[in-house]
Amino acid sequence: MEFTTWLIYLAVFYVLAGLRIVKEYERGVRFTLGRYSGVMGPGLRIVWPVIQSWQRVDIRVKVIDVPNQDAITRDNVSLKVNAVLYYKVLDAKKSIIEVEKFNYAVSQLAQTTMRDVVGEVTLDELLSKRDQISKRIREIVDKATDPWGIKVESVELKHVELPEQLKRTIGKEAEAEREKRSVIIKARGEVMAAENMAKAAGMLGKSPGALHLRTLQSLNDLSSDQSNTVVLGVPLEILRAFEKKDKK
Repeated sequence: MEFTTWLIYLAVFYVLAGLRIVKEYERGVRFTLGRYSGVMGPGLRIVWPVIQSWQRVDIRVKVIDVPNQDAITRDNVSLKVNAVLYYKVLDAKKSIIEVEKFNYAVSQLAQTTMRDVVGEVTLDELLSKRDQISKRIREIVDKATDPWGIKVESVELKHVELPEQLKRTIGKEAEAEREKRSVIIKARGEVMAAENMAKAAGMLGKSPGALHLRTLQSLNDLSSDQSNTVVLGVPLEILRAFEKKDKK
């Protein structure tokens, strides 16, 4: 009787020892005597000790911070780039059976791919087309990880670190470009001002007495000025009137 009781206790202990809880965001890959025997969904599951083993797989979206990588662009510019990669496990079975330590494998693959893609573009393309380059990296990594049951959601280039000398050169180019735009805008303004002044002069010359009225208006403006020096301009109409009088 005691032997039977011990057997019952042993059986209960054996069953309890095999109880496993799989969370909603997890899957359990189970092996029986070393052979794959299925994927356990969320809930209370039994893994028979000694006979069976299992590995827990998190199927949530994961983030990998791809560290700074030394790269050389197609136009031979040496720089450092880093990125962030988002991926998730779609097939728990493949992620365990097809690759060892899939987290590490995805990280290493992302690093090498990023260096290769940066080497295919120029510096200007890298700075101006980040979205396209990130998309290219994602496509390559996603295709390579398909046999592992992994889906790469997105890849984003975070930072491009340029050499200090190149930063100064780019800064000088940007400053020269701003000065160029400033000179062009100023020249256009002077042209427009000259055109308006020419139109105004033509209108004043065609209207008798208009220049005299303009002179009176200028004198009125000068009367409100606190300056001690006043320059009086005599309209040409008055001088021409004196010339006609002398000729008579």
